[in-house]
Amino acid sequence: MRVLAIGECMVELAPTGVDAQFSMGFAGDTMNTAWYLARISDFEVSYFTAIGTDAVSDRMADFLSGAGIGTQSLLRLPDRTVGLYMIELKDGERSFAYWRGQAAAKLLARDEAALARALAQADVAYFSGITLAILAPEDRARLLAALKAFEGKVIFDTNLRPRLWADVAEMCEGVTAAAAVADLVLPSYDDEAVYFGDADPEATARRYTAPEVIVKNGGGEVLARVGGEITRHSLPKLDAPVDTTAAGDSFNAGFLAARLAGASVGEAIARGHDVASQVIMARGALVTI
Repeated sequence: MRVLAIGECMVELAPTGVDAQFSMGFAGDTMNTAWYLARISDFEVSYFTAIGTDAVSDRMADFLSGAGIGTQSLLRLPDRTVGLYMIELKDGERSFAYWRGQAAAKLLARDEAALARALAQADVAYFSGITLAILAPEDRARLLAALKAFEGKVIFDTNLRPRLWADVAEMCEGVTAAAAVADLVLPSYDDEAVYFGDADPEATARRYTAPEVIVKNGGGEVLARVGGEITRHSLPKLDAPVDTTAAGDSFNAGFLAARLAGASVGEAIARGHDVASQVIMARGALVTI
């Protein structure tokens, strides 16, 4: 199974818990999922993005390779670099400050031939609402056209981030268009309720038309729609989290590791919950599990 994750990897500054000290790492929603998937599955996991040719971009490429994530499709742009974000924590919940003005990843879909070559080497393509949000409208259209033509399985995490879009209407329109080319959609109910007005997780599951929809619910009951059938999956309660960064990303990795290997929806949801429950008990996006 060859999985290609598409999106943005950034420099991460995460609080260490000691005064105002931060540690440096690399993270980003689709990259987080790729990192966990490479650790917990036997899949061949690769990453498609654009980075610069500077030292920090070289360091990022080395990091991906060292994590067992294929870098053969990375685009290198000499006049760009990589984005950076800083995490702030309060009672285990995180907020972010971003610096991505010159981020090469914003141009990841500009080279249509490179994107097509990367997809041709994959069986599964995984992307997110953030992948879409950082792109210019014309590049967004290029990416969705390439995914629509892709002969493998397309997986989409809606990951709604209104600050990255021109306005909420554009975000909802873009996410809906992306979900329409996907075989599996992974929304989070709390965000969907705010921005799409869904009354409950079932409304979210039915609004998306993909063959399979898994509605995450902040650690609560997960709802799955496969075809026309809806099932609900209760999960064990967790202790107070240390850091919820990458909770959804790691859930996705656990779910996909099981589901793409042939597990039932219920088994895959349980696996996703198991992975995420370990991740939220340590600081930072990437946790050894």
